[in-house]
Amino acid sequence: MVFSSLPFLFGYLPVVLVVLKCAPLHARNFCIFAVSLIFYGWSEPVYILIMLISTLVDYVNGRMVDHYRDDRRKAKRFVWFSVIFNLSLLGFFKYADFFILNLQALGLPLSPLHLSLPVGISFYTFQTMSYPIDVYRGQAPVQKSVVSFGAYVTLFPQLIAGPIVRYKDIAEQLDHRKETADQFVQGIQRFVCGLAKKVLLANAIGSLWDTLSTLPKSEMSVVGAWLGIVAFAFQIYFDFSGYSDMAIGLGKMLGFEFLENFNYPYISRSITEFWRRWHISLSTWFRDYVYIPLGGSRQGRAKQIRNLMIVWLLTGFWHGASWNFLLWGVYFGVILIVEKFFLKPLLDRLPAVMQHGYALILILLGWVLFAFTDLDAGLAYLKMMLGLGSVSLINARTVFYLRDYGLLLLLMVLASLPLGRTFYQTKIRGRRGEWIVPLLVAAGLVLCTAYLVDASYNPFLYFRF
Repeated sequence: MVFSSLPFLFGYLPVVLVVLKCAPLHARNFCIFAVSLIFYGWSEPVYILIMLISTLVDYVNGRMVDHYRDDRRKAKRFVWFSVIFNLSLLGFFKYADFFILNLQALGLPLSPLHLSLPVGISFYTFQTMSYPIDVYRGQAPVQKSVVSFGAYVTLFPQLIAGPIVRYKDIAEQLDHRKETADQFVQGIQRFVCGLAKKVLLANAIGSLWDTLSTLPKSEMSVVGAWLGIVAFAFQIYFDFSGYSDMAIGLGKMLGFEFLENFNYPYISRSITEFWRRWHISLSTWFRDYVYIPLGGSRQGRAKQIRNLMIVWLLTGFWHGASWNFLLWGVYFGVILIVEKFFLKPLLDRLPAVMQHGYALILILLGWVLFAFTDLDAGLAYLKMMLGLGSVSLINARTVFYLRDYGLLLLLMVLASLPLGRTFYQTKIRGRRGEWIVPLLVAAGLVLCTAYLVDASYNPFLYFRF
């Protein structure tokens, strides 16, 4: 079940909200735990057991770390047990076939397991693993109720595709949250905004990418190849940021405040800035649990470069068990290192428009690596973008797509800028024009519903991670 589906919007969600609002305060975490397991098991009931085991293991680890807080050596054993258990769980389901196939290519007589990937495992294993670490560091209180901890792990708004919510960020809310009418209304507004991003923007532009990415070379042009990767860039942004908006909105409806996951990344003037604005919960997770423990920038330039490359290799591999994701991580790792140690003074002297152009070109080239798990297909597409191999600059097919999708692309450019937020904060909020917001929310919900009734194209790109 996905958020942008009619069963969720008009079946699951209304029932859950009624159940949670009618439940007594002391029973709401139990209700969240129960309805979240139903949500997760909607399509994969067999993997509920995996999630329950992960929940129980890290609950016990957290309790044991707290129990031995005066004996750091013993406490650290349980931290390491949590790390090894969670990474083993993630590695078995997500990466076993990757290693088997690569060993098979070397001549070893191995057969792939063909395991289906538990939805959201990359997210919830990181969440549960961070809990005993934070308890060990004294950054989070131990949770003594296994039901409340289970509610945190399985919390359905962010269960499937993030944002990665760390226990220390919602520990107080989990046991003492205040649910207000204003917060609930804000949650509805945020949810519908994310739903519109996903349904009306990401799905619409995704069909253009699907078409252009599979065109034979004879029908492609340089402009068409760039148009295709721009379409993919918009699709993945509005798909994932839309999901994050819906998750944050649902959290507000339940009384939770999740941290932001996106901050208009396409306005960045450097790749360093881009990664401060894109998938913020993942970037900060790797910073706090990998980069800083490795030594961060405290042990000289050589080790700092080593630490950055380790983080970006892991970031790439986290996204998928495929060589293209590893290369994508290396690509951005190298750029970030070059910017940090050599390029930043030069970039700072350039006009803003040139800084934006530099960042966007590198981002788009990076999306080519990300989009094609087949490295040969990705390389062929990159060659077409660069005009190599007798590809025309532009053709009639490209002109047709530019004309057909031109208005949508312009709308997406505007929607990826903070113009709407600025207009709301300065012209609508707190003024007589605030009555417009409920009308826009209602109109957005009606339009999205109308689209979903007829549409058959409704993927969530980050479900595969």
